[in-house]
Amino acid sequence: MSKPLKPIHRSRARIYLGIKAYRLKRYCAWLFDGKRYASHKQSDRLPQLAFTHRTPLLRQLKDVDMWLQHNKVINLNMAAKQLNGVIIQPGETFSYWRLIGSTTRRKGYVDGMVLFHGKVKTGVGGGLCQLSNLIYWMTLHTPLTVTERYRHSYDVFPDAGRSQPFGSGATCYYNYLDLQIRNETLEPYQLTIHVSDTHLVGEWRASSPNLHSYEIYEKSHRITREYWGGYVRHNEIHRRVKNREGQLIRDEWVTDNHAIMMYEPLLTAGDNNSNG
Repeated sequence: MSKPLKPIHRSRARIYLGIKAYRLKRYCAWLFDGKRYASHKQSDRLPQLAFTHRTPLLRQLKDVDMWLQHNKVINLNMAAKQLNGVIIQPGETFSYWRLIGSTTRRKGYVDGMVLFHGKVKTGVGGGLCQLSNLIYWMTLHTPLTVTERYRHSYDVFPDAGRSQPFGSGATCYYNYLDLQIRNETLEPYQLTIHVSDTHLVGEWRASSPNLHSYEIYEKSHRITREYWGGYVRHNEIHRRVKNREGQLIRDEWVTDNHAIMMYEPLLTAGDNNSNG
């Protein structure tokens, strides 16, 4: 049984030192953990489309200035260039932040929306959770294995317009909240990412057609009133794996989610896509 969630209040000094410690730990892991990290990129696309998905660039979010959305597009363009075309060979691991690197003004990143402990703030490179969300969702529709993913701890925006199950994204924060994906198949996979005029578009590509299709769904969705007075949202993400004839091969548990709600239950105004 998971530990009950409640808002955590920490001093600025503790947050600063904690971030420094976690980042150092990640740098050491990248050097010494023994994983083979994917780094090779090629412009030629692998021939077979495994899965594609796109998400709109601009959404009117409740109490969020649109200039943050426009700046997010700049940041997404910068990060997409670092990921586009990367090849993950069998046995290799894709690391989101190892490929993107730090998001600094010197590199051209600008202030965007950041969700920090359930609050909307601004930060350099903000908005890149839309990219990690996209990659995670696409990966669930492939035989690639997600080995590291962090759920959103806060549910900030109500559900109006939601097209995917609650909790089917992956939060990111340089560099310790990483998204890592291992290729445990026998063939290479390629990630392509680009930003169109209206959408963030991604593809997983392979050298041969998929043997299976994947259907992602949620179970056990519920909202609980907590002892400290707030509400927490829960669910489980599962996926059905089917063969080319559409026959069910297996039904898999993927992950569970628990998020502190930052709005009153049953509230319908606003938008649910948190891109920070």
